[in-house]
Amino acid sequence: MTEVRVERDSMGEVSLPKYAYYGAQTQRAVENFPISNRPIAPELIHALGLVKLCAAKANAQLGRLTKGRAPLDQKELDALFAACQEVADGKLDKEFPIDVYQTGSGTSSNMNANEVISNRALELAGYDRFDMNKKIHPNDHVNCGQSTNDTFPTSIHVAVAVEIKNRLIPALEKCRDILKAKAEEWKDVIKIGRTHLADATPMTLGQEFGGFARQFELAVERANDAIKEICELPAGGTAVGSGINCDPKYGETIAKFLAEKTGVPFVEAKNHFEANAQRDGLVACHALLKAVASTMSNVANNIRWLGSGPRCGYYEVILKDLQPGSSIMPGKVNPVICESVMQLSAKVLGNDATIGLAGVSGGQFQLNILMPVMADVALDSVRILAGGAQVFADKCLEGLRANPEKCASAVEQSLSIVTGLNPYIGYEMAAKLAKEAFKTGKTIRQLCEEKEVLPKDQLAEGLDVVRMTRPLDH
Repeated sequence: MTEVRVERDSMGEVSLPKYAYYGAQTQRAVENFPISNRPIAPELIHALGLVKLCAAKANAQLGRLTKGRAPLDQKELDALFAACQEVADGKLDKEFPIDVYQTGSGTSSNMNANEVISNRALELAGYDRFDMNKKIHPNDHVNCGQSTNDTFPTSIHVAVAVEIKNRLIPALEKCRDILKAKAEEWKDVIKIGRTHLADATPMTLGQEFGGFARQFELAVERANDAIKEICELPAGGTAVGSGINCDPKYGETIAKFLAEKTGVPFVEAKNHFEANAQRDGLVACHALLKAVASTMSNVANNIRWLGSGPRCGYYEVILKDLQPGSSIMPGKVNPVICESVMQLSAKVLGNDATIGLAGVSGGQFQLNILMPVMADVALDSVRILAGGAQVFADKCLEGLRANPEKCASAVEQSLSIVTGLNPYIGYEMAAKLAKEAFKTGKTIRQLCEEKEVLPKDQLAEGLDVVRMTRPLDH
């Protein structure tokens, strides 16, 4: 049997694992929410540690921890900083067992952080962490000048912004750069364009991939804009936005420390009542992530189509073979990375529905009470978008090859190149030629030569497929 210890809080005695760093309030939450058996995201745990560290540094600088009723000496202050850093570094993740689906403000996880940091700091300072008369107290010191209502949403903003900056944006930039390189490499590979999945006028494979590259360029911009939506931090509003029990300079000071630590331009919220009560910034942030997911799915799906075949599809690009594609059809290979990206994009769109609903229905008066689930799905979206973009770049885009022969044959067979003759013979005549070519199986060029529709020089000019891809150059 697991050894236990007994702690007392304002509601009475609680039994919990003897050597756990967390305390009574954490244990109560563990017992109250046996729902998904999934704790809050590691990224959020680390952000809580970082916020607590910057809060401690801000409060120390403002004299809130070194003066007054229960001042800390330098040894104790250093121990507090070190314990916060350990949480931020992921060294104490196992000490955060509370389920995602908990109290809607995140109070349970905030107190979890306070208890873990307090007990670990006591240990680092050389005190008995089981002594209930705590020299470094979870509420008086670790939670000094804070409420869950401003600290938890601040931690969500920090976690999401840091993950977008450090993981998602670099992966999107890699996709963008590879696609740009492919666009340049294939600038002279003529192919047929397609609208409504039907043959359209000619273009180059480079132009097509230049369009994909621009999509990812915009995705990078949207990811940066997503960070901007959550740069205002609620820290300093405490319970309802009034800042009770908080130094007036605390919000500005902690935002400055967090900006220095993360490289994200965090600032104090312009209005703490808004910042505490609503999560509109997170809703807007995730809407931009949804747009990124749309881009990734669109490009992946287009490449999946372009690589279809090898004999009975388009097969204008050749995807790298990664694994057998069928348990029954020998030799079949599937566009597995594209399909993976499309699936994760669908998940992000579902997450956005959760975020939107939580934003609409969760904010009453001075607090949103659906924050833990908002944090969970937002971080899930960033995580899978970043991982998906990295895999898409490494295992799909990097190894793509053009199939110029297949591209060229489709161009000559296309009926849509007759569009180039419109200025010479008019739309109606061109449409008749297209229908006759389809009936007879002849190419537009063959039919026009047989019928001597135009002088040879005009026909050559009208059916110049290179010219069709760059009409503004002529």
